[in-house]
Amino acid sequence: MVNFLDGSSTSPPPHKLQILMQRTKNKKPQNNQRVFINNRIRAKEVRLIDEQGQQLGVLPIEEALERAKSKGLDLIQVTEKVEPPVCKIMDHGKYLYGLSKKERKIKHHVGELKGIRLTFSISDHDLETRAKQTAKFLQKGDKVRIELVLRGREKAHQDFAREKVQKFISYVQQTVPVKMERELKREARGLTMIIAKS
Repeated sequence: MVNFLDGSSTSPPPHKLQILMQRTKNKKPQNNQRVFINNRIRAKEVRLIDEQGQQLGVLPIEEALERAKSKGLDLIQVTEKVEPPVCKIMDHGKYLYGLSKKERKIKHHVGELKGIRLTFSISDHDLETRAKQTAKFLQKGDKVRIELVLRGREKAHQDFAREKVQKFISYVQQTVPVKMERELKREARGLTMIIAKS
Protein backbone atom coordinates (compact mmCIF):
# COMPACT_ATOMS: atom_id res chain seq x y z
CA MET A 1 0.00 0.00 0.00
CA VAL A 2 1.35 3.44 -0.95
CA ASN A 3 0.90 6.51 1.25
CA PHE A 4 0.61 9.85 -0.51
CA LEU A 5 0.98 13.47 0.71
CA ASP A 6 -2.30 13.53 2.59
CA GLY A 7 -1.75 10.11 4.21
CA SER A 8 -4.31 8.23 2.10
CA SER A 9 -3.52 4.93 0.43
CA THR A 10 -5.46 5.70 -2.75
CA SER A 11 -4.13 7.75 -5.62
CA PRO A 12 -3.94 11.49 -4.89
CA PRO A 13 -6.49 13.94 -6.29
CA PRO A 14 -5.58 15.42 -9.71
CA HIS A 15 -4.44 18.81 -8.37
CA LYS A 16 -1.96 17.17 -5.95
CA LEU A 17 -0.76 14.84 -8.70
CA GLN A 18 -0.11 17.88 -10.88
CA ILE A 19 1.94 19.50 -8.10
CA LEU A 20 3.98 16.31 -7.70
CA MET A 21 4.64 16.18 -11.45
CA GLN A 22 5.76 19.85 -11.49
CA ARG A 23 8.19 19.27 -8.63
CA THR A 24 9.88 16.38 -10.39
CA LYS A 25 9.90 18.12 -13.78
CA ASN A 26 11.61 21.26 -12.49
CA LYS A 27 14.46 19.43 -10.75
CA LYS A 28 17.71 19.78 -12.65
CA PRO A 29 20.82 17.70 -12.12
CA GLN A 30 23.31 19.51 -9.91
CA ASN A 31 26.34 18.85 -12.05
CA ASN A 32 26.58 17.64 -15.63
CA GLN A 33 30.15 16.44 -15.02
CA ARG A 34 30.39 12.97 -13.52
CA VAL A 35 32.61 12.83 -10.44
CA PHE A 36 34.30 9.52 -9.59
CA ILE A 37 35.14 9.12 -5.90
CA ASN A 38 36.68 6.36 -3.75
CA ASN A 39 35.68 2.88 -5.01
CA ARG A 40 34.07 4.24 -8.19
CA ILE A 41 37.48 5.09 -9.68
CA ARG A 42 38.13 2.38 -12.28
CA ALA A 43 41.86 2.88 -12.94
CA LYS A 44 44.45 0.48 -11.49
CA GLU A 45 47.00 3.25 -10.92
CA VAL A 46 46.47 6.95 -10.20
CA ARG A 47 48.64 10.05 -10.02
CA LEU A 48 47.99 11.18 -6.45
CA ILE A 49 47.85 14.71 -5.00
CA ASP A 50 47.43 15.02 -1.23
CA GLU A 51 45.25 17.52 0.67
CA GLN A 52 48.06 20.13 0.77
CA GLY A 53 48.48 19.98 -3.02
CA GLN A 54 51.74 17.99 -2.97
CA GLN A 55 52.21 15.46 -5.79
CA LEU A 56 52.90 12.01 -4.40
CA GLY A 57 53.49 10.33 -7.78
CA VAL A 58 51.84 7.33 -9.44
CA LEU A 59 50.44 4.85 -6.90
CA PRO A 60 48.22 1.75 -7.04
CA ILE A 61 44.55 2.61 -6.46
CA GLU A 62 44.41 0.50 -3.28
CA GLU A 63 47.25 2.45 -1.66
CA ALA A 64 45.71 5.78 -2.69
CA LEU A 65 42.34 4.75 -1.21
CA GLU A 66 44.07 3.66 1.99
CA ARG A 67 45.84 7.02 2.35
CA ALA A 68 42.58 8.91 1.82
CA LYS A 69 40.71 6.70 4.30
CA SER A 70 43.44 7.08 6.95
CA LYS A 71 43.06 10.87 6.78
CA GLY A 72 39.25 10.68 6.90
CA LEU A 73 38.88 12.21 3.43
CA ASP A 74 37.78 11.06 -0.02
CA LEU A 75 39.80 10.14 -3.09
CA ILE A 76 38.41 12.19 -6.00
CA GLN A 77 39.29 11.77 -9.67
CA VAL A 78 39.83 15.31 -11.04
CA THR A 79 40.77 14.43 -14.65
CA GLU A 80 39.22 11.99 -17.08
CA LYS A 81 41.28 11.75 -20.24
CA VAL A 82 44.77 11.51 -18.71
CA GLU A 83 46.49 8.15 -18.21
CA PRO A 84 46.90 7.49 -15.29
CA PRO A 85 44.05 9.74 -14.03
CA VAL A 86 44.90 12.46 -11.52
CA CYS A 87 43.22 11.94 -8.15
CA LYS A 88 43.15 14.26 -5.18
CA ILE A 89 42.68 13.54 -1.48
CA MET A 90 40.05 15.99 -0.23
CA ASP A 91 36.54 16.37 1.15
CA HIS A 92 33.91 15.51 -1.49
CA GLY A 93 31.55 18.30 -0.39
CA LYS A 94 34.28 20.94 -0.68
CA TYR A 95 35.17 19.65 -4.15
CA LEU A 96 31.55 19.91 -5.37
CA TYR A 97 31.27 23.40 -3.89
CA GLY A 98 34.44 24.47 -5.72
CA LEU A 99 33.07 23.07 -9.00
CA SER A 100 29.78 24.96 -8.65
CA LYS A 101 31.70 28.14 -7.81
CA LYS A 102 33.76 27.79 -11.01
CA GLU A 103 30.60 27.26 -13.08
CA ARG A 104 29.09 30.45 -11.65
CA LYS A 105 32.22 32.41 -12.59
CA ILE A 106 32.14 31.03 -16.13
CA LYS A 107 28.58 32.22 -16.72
CA HIS A 108 29.39 35.76 -17.73
CA HIS A 109 27.07 38.71 -17.83
CA VAL A 110 24.99 38.91 -21.00
CA GLY A 111 24.35 42.53 -21.99
CA GLU A 112 20.83 43.86 -21.76
CA LEU A 113 19.24 46.97 -23.22
CA LYS A 114 18.69 49.44 -20.37
CA GLY A 115 16.67 52.62 -20.74
CA ILE A 116 17.43 56.13 -19.50
CA ARG A 117 14.71 58.76 -19.92
CA LEU A 118 15.56 62.44 -20.04
CA THR A 119 13.16 65.36 -20.15
CA PHE A 120 13.36 68.63 -22.04
CA SER A 121 13.77 70.72 -18.89
CA ILE A 122 16.14 68.40 -16.98
CA SER A 123 18.63 70.20 -14.72
CA ASP A 124 22.40 69.79 -15.04
CA HIS A 125 22.62 67.99 -11.70
CA ASP A 126 19.96 65.44 -12.72
CA LEU A 127 21.73 65.03 -16.05
CA GLU A 128 24.98 64.19 -14.21
CA THR A 129 23.16 61.71 -11.93
CA ARG A 130 21.64 59.91 -14.91
CA ALA A 131 25.04 59.94 -16.63
CA LYS A 132 26.59 58.16 -13.61
CA GLN A 133 23.85 55.52 -13.72
CA THR A 134 24.39 55.11 -17.47
CA ALA A 135 28.13 54.66 -16.89
CA LYS A 136 27.36 51.86 -14.40
CA PHE A 137 25.17 50.11 -16.98
CA LEU A 138 27.86 50.46 -19.65
CA GLN A 139 30.59 49.11 -17.36
CA LYS A 140 28.47 46.00 -16.73
CA GLY A 141 28.37 45.43 -20.49
CA ASP A 142 24.80 46.60 -21.08
CA LYS A 143 23.65 48.79 -23.94
CA VAL A 144 21.71 51.92 -23.03
CA ARG A 145 18.77 53.44 -24.89
CA ILE A 146 18.61 57.17 -24.24
CA GLU A 147 15.19 58.71 -24.71
CA LEU A 148 14.51 62.43 -24.51
CA VAL A 149 10.75 62.90 -24.31
CA LEU A 150 9.30 65.93 -26.08
CA ARG A 151 5.77 67.13 -25.27
CA GLY A 152 3.64 69.76 -26.96
CA ARG A 153 5.61 72.90 -27.92
CA GLU A 154 8.90 71.26 -26.90
CA LYS A 155 8.78 69.46 -30.27
CA ALA A 156 9.41 72.78 -32.02
CA HIS A 157 12.79 73.17 -30.22
CA GLN A 158 14.59 70.05 -31.41
CA ASP A 159 17.97 71.81 -31.69
CA PHE A 160 17.91 72.52 -27.96
CA ALA A 161 16.90 68.90 -27.29
CA ARG A 162 19.81 67.60 -29.43
CA GLU A 163 22.24 69.81 -27.48
CA LYS A 164 20.84 68.36 -24.24
CA VAL A 165 21.51 64.80 -25.44
CA GLN A 166 25.05 65.72 -26.60
CA LYS A 167 25.72 67.29 -23.19
CA PHE A 168 24.51 64.05 -21.56
CA ILE A 169 26.83 61.98 -23.79
CA SER A 170 29.79 64.21 -22.86
CA TYR A 171 29.05 63.60 -19.14
CA VAL A 172 29.00 59.84 -19.74
CA GLN A 173 32.25 59.97 -21.77
CA GLN A 174 34.05 61.52 -18.80
CA THR A 175 33.91 58.11 -17.07
CA VAL A 176 33.37 55.51 -19.85
CA PRO A 177 34.36 55.52 -23.55
CA VAL A 178 31.14 55.39 -25.58
CA LYS A 179 30.28 54.26 -29.11
CA MET A 180 27.00 54.95 -30.88
CA GLU A 181 25.03 51.79 -31.66
CA ARG A 182 22.23 53.84 -33.21
CA GLU A 183 22.48 57.52 -34.02
CA LEU A 184 20.15 60.13 -32.53
CA LYS A 185 16.80 59.59 -34.22
CA ARG A 186 13.48 61.40 -34.18
CA GLU A 187 10.52 59.30 -33.06
CA ALA A 188 6.90 60.03 -32.19
CA ARG A 189 7.57 60.71 -28.49
CA GLY A 190 10.88 62.52 -28.92
CA LEU A 191 14.53 61.68 -29.63
CA THR A 192 16.19 58.32 -29.01
CA MET A 193 19.64 56.80 -29.44
CA ILE A 194 21.43 53.64 -28.31
CA ILE A 195 24.97 53.67 -26.93
CA ALA A 196 27.40 50.97 -25.78
CA LYS A 197 30.84 50.82 -24.21
CA SER A 198 33.60 51.00 -26.83
